[in-house]
Amino acid sequence: MRPRLALVPGEPAGIGPELCVRLAQRERQAELIAYADPGTLQAAARALGLPLSLREPGQATGPGELAIRPVPQSRPVVFGQPDPANAPAVIGALEAAAAACLSGDCQGLVTGPVHKAVVNAAGIAYTGTTELLARQAGVDVVMMLANPTLRVALATTHLPLRAVPDAITGQGLARVLRITHASLRRDFGIAAPRIAVLGLNPHAGEDGHLGREEIDVIIPCLQSLRAEGLDLVGPLPADTAFLPAKLAGFDAVLAMYHDQGLPVLKHAGFEQAVNITLGLPYPRVAVDHGTALELAGRGTADPSSLYAAVALCTTLAARRIPT
Repeated sequence: MRPRLALVPGEPAGIGPELCVRLAQRERQAELIAYADPGTLQAAARALGLPLSLREPGQATGPGELAIRPVPQSRPVVFGQPDPANAPAVIGALEAAAAACLSGDCQGLVTGPVHKAVVNAAGIAYTGTTELLARQAGVDVVMMLANPTLRVALATTHLPLRAVPDAITGQGLARVLRITHASLRRDFGIAAPRIAVLGLNPHAGEDGHLGREEIDVIIPCLQSLRAEGLDLVGPLPADTAFLPAKLAGFDAVLAMYHDQGLPVLKHAGFEQAVNITLGLPYPRVAVDHGTALELAGRGTADPSSLYAAVALCTTLAARRIPT
């Protein structure tokens, strides 16, 4: 049985719709159902000069065809010019697609980039798709970015650097590590995950001389979780933890903050990088790039991240289907 994936292009004026059109030209191992405005997808197809036939779910069988559950926009799209009037359709598509996953109608969710400022300009409080999905499902989640060679989970996400130390707590770290460990087992099929945990400070605090967060918070948390059976190594100095010889022994790395881990991952393979939400009742994989308004409608945007997101989500969703 092929998994069924919900597909949300994201910001209609960005590159998401055209990337979905290019995706529709390919053979795929899952049934894709787009939650989007049909007119926007057809406009993107015309801009690219590519065929696109929008079908009912279950009827899109070949290249150039895409199943759709329509989510109408208030105004026609102008590529490169986001319109706050269309923000409710963006949020509505995300919520409808996630609801389909929660009900079991779809087994996974792939999302394109959303323009946060435009959504908020429409009067919709929106901090990110990850947070929206977590609230809708009523669960705690962890952000992980991955490419074919590296998986990096984050203890904190989009925080000012000066706020990070106060956000690193024993309770928070334990929650993140338990979710990451469980997801590596369930979603990635790793029976006994080994996770590298980075320190917060340079040289992992150097025995307290460069900060005490490792001694006071991180080490006690790791010791407690090891007693539960988690295989955790650290805290490790971030400047050497990503050396290939060290990474070879780990299934994932936990970084303490956004720019501690993600620049390394993106340098190692930005085009294939994807954003995974761990802890949801269903697999969710997103592209690891923005709306790229300046490229929208030109057909020059690189679809690699979307292709990688669909491929990974297909694999993760297939593991959830009872045999």
